[in-house]
Amino acid sequence: MKLGVIFPQTEIGTDPAVIKDYAQTAEDLGYDYLLAYDHVLGANPDRPGGWTGPYTYKSSFHEPFVLFGYLAGLTQKIELVTGVIILPQRQTALVAKQAAAVDVLSGGRLRLGVGLGWNKVEFEALGEEFGDRGKRIEEQVVLLRQLWTNELITFNGDNHTITDAGLNPLPVQRPIPIWFGGSADAALRRMARLGDGWLPIRYLPDDNFKAVLAKLHGYLEEEGRNPKEFDLVPWINMADHPANEWAKLVEAWGKLGVTHLGINTMKAGLASPQAHIEVIKRFKAVVGD
Repeated sequence: MKLGVIFPQTEIGTDPAVIKDYAQTAEDLGYDYLLAYDHVLGANPDRPGGWTGPYTYKSSFHEPFVLFGYLAGLTQKIELVTGVIILPQRQTALVAKQAAAVDVLSGGRLRLGVGLGWNKVEFEALGEEFGDRGKRIEEQVVLLRQLWTNELITFNGDNHTITDAGLNPLPVQRPIPIWFGGSADAALRRMARLGDGWLPIRYLPDDNFKAVLAKLHGYLEEEGRNPKEFDLVPWINMADHPANEWAKLVEAWGKLGVTHLGINTMKAGLASPQAHIEVIKRFKAVVGD
């Protein structure tokens, strides 16, 4: 099981030196991957008509592809994971280009986590439809893989048209692995058909998770796929679990066949970026390799 850190997007601040120190410390500690959230815009809760959501315009988010381009040159081994890029609100060919660029600059260390998104404000601002995002993401994933594995493609879909064109440079990984977020039945069926792994957010290694996992395994088998070859990428929220629970949680996740497990230090009352670094040091000391 690989261990990772959840990049503290909303709490790390904007000092490039601090971001560099965090990523290099995670790599030096032996973490296998760094995962970063994605949001392009934050809304004003006091806007006409009101608005509610876990993030606002005061929540800081570094753009993942730009962030990973920066970190690609500062690290050597740690994998870079988007968790998750809101794919339907972005132009597919541009995402393919950005992801390929990060993969090239990092020497093949990108894992592209994708999801549907929930924030209509972002879709509106980026000029994309919100209501059909589930249907569009499926075509997007098919198109991404074609763009990453062929010098030239011709593609005629419901939402995309490419005529005899292609990316250059192509990524190191052909194709780049795609992990899906979400846990609704439609999302599970979609990732079973199209995904390389699942990012289960806000789950514990309990009977509820086991039931969802069994359903996913069933869908994978229906698609003729081996569940043991499908990545599972949950994480532990430090805000919910003190240090004396970490080792037991890691063991429990391991028994469920989890391939990757991260530690999320956000929303835990940490006062500084250095405090986040101290926690990932402590987590590695507690759980080891």
